[in-house]
Amino acid sequence: SWFIFNKYSTLFLKATWVTLYVSLIGTILGFILGFAVGIINTVQIHKEDNIVKKILIKILKIIVVVYVEIFRDTPMIVQGMVIYYGLRQNDIMITSIIAGILVTTLNTGAYMGETVRAGIKSVDAGQEEGAMSHFKAMLYIIVPQALKNVIPEMCNTFVNNLKMTSVLNVIGVSELFLMAKTAGGAYYKYFESYIVISIIYFVLCFVFNRIFAVVEKKLQGRSDYELATEFLDNE
Repeated sequence: SWFIFNKYSTLFLKATWVTLYVSLIGTILGFILGFAVGIINTVQIHKEDNIVKKILIKILKIIVVVYVEIFRDTPMIVQGMVIYYGLRQNDIMITSIIAGILVTTLNTGAYMGETVRAGIKSVDAGQEEGAMSHFKAMLYIIVPQALKNVIPEMCNTFVNNLKMTSVLNVIGVSELFLMAKTAGGAYYKYFESYIVISIIYFVLCFVFNRIFAVVEKKLQGRSDYELATEFLDNE
């Protein structure tokens, strides 16, 4: 394994960068997409709304439901094949990296959409009722609180995407798994090559999990506070 790593260290380092790049960009874009999906899912139709608004919201909700179900109920490796080869078959010459980011974004958005919806629902409904409009309530009250609630899940999703990028080797993304196959095939040392990337994956996930644990702890706020009894009414 040490021989394989020394021989192909440059390839492994480049593959590590590609893995991080696809995972990070895909997670960020998927998080934004997931927020849009979550917000659409929580929009309510009121009796006083005009017919155009009602139809538009219903159409958006149907599109979102179909999108979420498709990407939650199919394997990511199949999604990659369909998107990459499907687009190229229709003369859209997309690169494997862009296709990988697109697949990661769509897959992440489908899962994050449900997380965001749950995060929005976790905010007390009375806060929205006291606002002047639904839009302002979502922008200034609901979304900031929901964002704090779903950040830990976003961190977990990023770590999961780090590992899931391995399936993108089927469309030619030069990530760690593809480089392990390339290096292993040169000397027929596949086991040793997979040991190398196993260690790299472990180090990456371990480091990011520790960082995100600190971030999550900071988001929870301080717990060493005392009740300000001087402001309580004396019975």
